[in-house]
Amino acid sequence: MAQRRFQRGTVFLRGKNPVWVGRYLEDVILPGSPNPVRVRKSVVLGTKREYPTKRLAQRRMEVILARINDYSYRPGRVATVEQFAERWMAQVVSKLKSSTAHGYAAHLKNQIVPLLGKLRLDQLGVENQQVFVTQIAGKVSRTTTKNILATLSSMLGTAKNWGYACETVHLNRLVFPERGVRQRRTGFSPSQAAQIIATAQGQYRVMFALAAMTGLRVGEILGLQTSDFDFERRIFHVRRSVWRGKLQTPKSTSSESSLPLPDALAAIVHEYIATIRPGFLFLNNRGSLFIAENVVRQQLVPILRALGIPIIPRQTSFHAFRHLHTSMLLAAGAPASVAQAQLRHADPRVTLGIYGHVIGDEQRQAVEKVAAILVPTCPKQKPVGEWIQ
Repeated sequence: MAQRRFQRGTVFLRGKNPVWVGRYLEDVILPGSPNPVRVRKSVVLGTKREYPTKRLAQRRMEVILARINDYSYRPGRVATVEQFAERWMAQVVSKLKSSTAHGYAAHLKNQIVPLLGKLRLDQLGVENQQVFVTQIAGKVSRTTTKNILATLSSMLGTAKNWGYACETVHLNRLVFPERGVRQRRTGFSPSQAAQIIATAQGQYRVMFALAAMTGLRVGEILGLQTSDFDFERRIFHVRRSVWRGKLQTPKSTSSESSLPLPDALAAIVHEYIATIRPGFLFLNNRGSLFIAENVVRQQLVPILRALGIPIIPRQTSFHAFRHLHTSMLLAAGAPASVAQAQLRHADPRVTLGIYGHVIGDEQRQAVEKVAAILVPTCPKQKPVGEWIQ
């Protein structure tokens, strides 16, 4: 279909909180149709505050229409969100790591397809994206909302690369709910971790010791093999991970690393390796790789109950050992760069932002001095460690 004429579109204000809306025509190829058809499309250009005059809104419209008015323009393909999601899952997501694919599939099944499935990709502009955010915001957390949008953004990016008519997700143009007050995840205390390790038996004792003394992710622990340990050099290697009983690569390239093996842990692992065959360190009764959730439910939770350690929903897991390890590193005076290297985060802000909930001695001494100046008659309290049993 030849382009009929140069388009300028139409621009008008809409709504109680006025936004500029642009309308124009675009040629698209519908599923099952060999020939393009011309459809009318609408796009939100911006608010009245962003573009105080119609002329400014029209300039924004000219930018959007530049693609269509270009001599090289070709009609884009069109499909519904549900139709393209199936193709995306089959052609792209199926090639990803199992844990990543599982997350994408859950977002598509639970939120994206039920709420957006009937819309065409070209209809999923900023306005409908905002409607989607508003719909899911009351049901999931702010972080989960952004994770779902990341899945949608990845899918739409692929659609655009494949020649479908669509608009990608622009997070900076969407309004999210205010941050709620949330309780920061915490780890086990050193005394609790010591009790857990002392109470656990066999391979589970080794698992929990590795988690507490190295800060490894649970999948990395379950993927360790006897050949990963070098007892002479006191190091071990993180080369693989396990997710729901299946081998996969570690979380990222920075996750693959060699880490120090402390003497106490070396003794525990060496003693255990002497009792098993070469290969994977941890196998269940069927000789298969463990599923982390099963270890938590069948081994960790009963130990916590026996020791009287509180079981906190969604926080009682191997990750509590990772929090503990990071807190102890930072409290011991390790620089952020050392903690980052041990946890193998690509970005140090992740280390400090998520795990760095430690009040160091220097910080505590500084605020104590301030308080003593303000209330000089206050009696000195006993040391912090004596408060914690």
